[in-house]
Amino acid sequence: MTQTTAAVLSIGTELTRGEITNTNQSWLASQLTALGVEVTHAETVADDPEDIIQSLRRLGEKHRLIVSTGGLGPTTDDLTSETVAKLLGVPMLRDADSLAIIKRRVESYGNQLTPSNAKQADFPQGSSILGNAVGSAPGFAVDIGRARAFFMPGVPHEMRTMFETHVADFARSLSPESHVAQVRLRSFGLPESKVNDLLVGLEEARDVIVGYRAHFPEIEVKLLARRATAEQAQAAARAAADETRQRLGAIVYGEGDAGLPEVLGQLLLERGLQLVTAESCTGGLVSKLITDVAGSSRYFTATAVTYTNASKHYVLGVDQQLIEEHGAVSPEVAAAMARGALDRLGGDVSIALTGIAGPGGGTQEKPVGLVHYAVATKAGAVGRSAGLSQGKMVFSRERERV
Repeated sequence: MTQTTAAVLSIGTELTRGEITNTNQSWLASQLTALGVEVTHAETVADDPEDIIQSLRRLGEKHRLIVSTGGLGPTTDDLTSETVAKLLGVPMLRDADSLAIIKRRVESYGNQLTPSNAKQADFPQGSSILGNAVGSAPGFAVDIGRARAFFMPGVPHEMRTMFETHVADFARSLSPESHVAQVRLRSFGLPESKVNDLLVGLEEARDVIVGYRAHFPEIEVKLLARRATAEQAQAAARAAADETRQRLGAIVYGEGDAGLPEVLGQLLLERGLQLVTAESCTGGLVSKLITDVAGSSRYFTATAVTYTNASKHYVLGVDQQLIEEHGAVSPEVAAAMARGALDRLGGDVSIALTGIAGPGGGTQEKPVGLVHYAVATKAGAVGRSAGLSQGKMVFSRERERV
């Protein structure tokens, strides 16, 4: 099955200067992918006519679809329409219907139509006008090379409405026999390179596209299947996800949009358990992440931030001799903190962490980034006797990642 490709072109000096984040590009790419159109180019150019022309000419030779945003407003640096007319060698014409709509909108706010407002009704000759149901600037579509090119405003909610109204059906028509399904698995505990090594050969074995997104501290694995029917695509993506879970094992903790705090909360709710935490190097960050989830009061009881050795002893009851013998950053102290949190704070399950956040304080045996953790459960909490599990991780030497 030949795959139709598309390009996303973002126009705006404010983007190339980094003054605003280009959320339009990622949204458009995800929408087009879901419609069966593969986005193989995504470019950002300033409000410079020559740069815009070069990009459009090159993209029009390669792709069947170009989706562009930005440069359609009323100001002097909004040059997209005029630039496209120059590229095509056609004059600019004023669209009476668009002008009437713009005039009504401007006057509805108690203002008078100005030449700058009226400029938004000017389009390259031969354009198909794309109405803007939620804003003032219409879009337009023209043919450039072998591509159909759609030009939309850069304002996100206007662009999204216009895409769904005017562009989605055309994009879908380019791949009428291509249906796409995607599953996103979330993992924690292994670096991206190791996850990739464990999934070598999956693309060929399952005929899917495997992608990775490293978003500290986790790795997201995206599995995309294209098939002749929606049912076949869903089945293929699900089969690939099942094999991915088998290959990666316990590091896969969830699927879709739910992150670690959400998944943890759901597990606690399902089991009717209350959680407490004891933190040292993280300074309360773990409890913040947990309580950022709406409804976390149903399963989270309390936290103790014991940053000093003395506070570990007085708040959690960690034996001072244990700290002196093994050091505050040790599996022994992490275990004692976890048990102490259960004893002093209540709850059914406790999480304890102690480590070296840096930038100083590390040694060869205990480098910056070392974190010891322990999870303790009280007797009967999970239908068994009291338990303790623990381990360690070594993060990068950047303090904010510990």
